[in-house]
Amino acid sequence: MLRYMTAGESHGRELVAILDGVPAGLKLDKKVIDRELARRMGGYGRGGRMGIEKDRVEIVAGCRKGATIGSPIGLVIENKDFKIDELPGVKCPRPGHADLAGMQKYALKDARDVLERASARETAARVAVGAVAKAILAVFGIRVSSHVTMIGGVEARVEGLTVDTMIKRAAKSDVMCADAEASRKMKKRIDEAAKAGDTLGGSFEVIAEGVPPGLGSYAQWDRRLDGGLSRAVMSIPAVKAVSIGDGIRNASIRGSQVHDDISYNKRLKAFTRSTNNAGGLEGGVTNGSPILVRAFMKPIATLASPLKSVDIRTKKRASAAVERADVTAVPACAVIGEAQVAFVIAGAFLEKFGADSMEEAEANHSSYLKRLKKM
Repeated sequence: MLRYMTAGESHGRELVAILDGVPAGLKLDKKVIDRELARRMGGYGRGGRMGIEKDRVEIVAGCRKGATIGSPIGLVIENKDFKIDELPGVKCPRPGHADLAGMQKYALKDARDVLERASARETAARVAVGAVAKAILAVFGIRVSSHVTMIGGVEARVEGLTVDTMIKRAAKSDVMCADAEASRKMKKRIDEAAKAGDTLGGSFEVIAEGVPPGLGSYAQWDRRLDGGLSRAVMSIPAVKAVSIGDGIRNASIRGSQVHDDISYNKRLKAFTRSTNNAGGLEGGVTNGSPILVRAFMKPIATLASPLKSVDIRTKKRASAAVERADVTAVPACAVIGEAQVAFVIAGAFLEKFGADSMEEAEANHSSYLKRLKKM
């Protein structure tokens, strides 16, 4: 079973991830993980922290001579902005953040003890984990990518574009958006929000191509892959809704407009679909079409012009605390979304094809694909 845990605070010494269940024999390049970490730090509208941190990973366990050996992988990311014991306490919790709920849960008197861990800084460790998951999937021709579809109410128009075109255009955009005109409007909206001391949310789509049919299961509720993907993406700070395929739109139209017709390609010896409204999943099981996961991120809770709150000590009305934060982080959230989706798919893949060694998984995967062609 592929699993991970992270540890570390926003301004603590470092972030740590332990990733267990990676097969032996996977070639793992530190530079590939660093590249993903750099992508997470990008995007128009990010705050001052991104000018301080230059995230780099150290692989401290689970590898020898550039390849995994089957034992847990240890990943460490140093925080250059390490000053947790020097920072002032926070007595006025921020609306929309974990501050107050965390203080109530853990009987804490200082929101600093909550926000340091609840901070989205923790997601750097998740991106490192996701980079390893991507490396597993890449061996089997599976690619996970993303693009921003909306920021601050400005929606991208990408109808008719291939995935390759979308991803290439998004890579050239400061907001990871494939629509150049929408990108320009998004940046303007971000500038306006920054001037007002406000923040913006938005949405993004994660796409996993090359996933074979048959991952996940309908046999038990907790084995349905769409449920696992939704949980993983919803766990990203500030994500408040997740849709598989066109799930939200599909709820308002007829079944004849929603469900994807099935065809058979004799040349490929494979079942195919002309549409993908289901987002690559039916009954909690992959159907061979690209997996599409759409996520919706609320505006960041820390505002430069803070909302009203209450001082925990005096119980009097006061302005919420102000921490250094982004105006928007939707592009970064998309990269984190890729990591979460890659991790879940890699886990389902290894569950089906074996996780002791890459050699075993490759042999089982090849045999399975041959069997599918005989159906």
